[in-house]
Amino acid sequence: MEWRELDLGNCSVAATLGLVGERWTLLVLREVFAGLHRFDEIADHLGISRRVLTERLGQLVDAGLLERRSYREAGQRARQEYHLTSPAHDLQWVLAALLQYGDTHLGGPEGAPALLDHVGCGGEVHVELRCSCGQKVTGSEVKPITGPGAVSTSP
Repeated sequence: MEWRELDLGNCSVAATLGLVGERWTLLVLREVFAGLHRFDEIADHLGISRRVLTERLGQLVDAGLLERRSYREAGQRARQEYHLTSPAHDLQWVLAALLQYGDTHLGGPEGAPALLDHVGCGGEVHVELRCSCGQKVTGSEVKPITGPGAVSTSP
């Protein structure tokens, strides 16, 4: 089957963007990846309206990317924190790729505003494409082909 014949109704990119494609959604995930778990912390750091943040957090919980955990500070009512689920951890490389792209193509001469640190050795983390043979590849060396789940638009 040719790429042009592929029915994009089951496209993995489109499905993933359906979960995280709205601007605030990825930024909320970035904040939780960075260690902000409480509503007020996230709202204050992002400068997002409470209404929009409430919607995005609810969508991320419903999508199985965040989970709510209760906490209570002394003398206060119980509140919710937001933590990453396993599927959300799998999105960390997507955010890392966006960060790396922005630093490379959109950043200023002063350098990257944020870096990703490997906790194990302290080295800087980078995203790269590798073939199943282990060789590093560039974007020009990669082409999409139909996979086993492809559905044809042709009868």
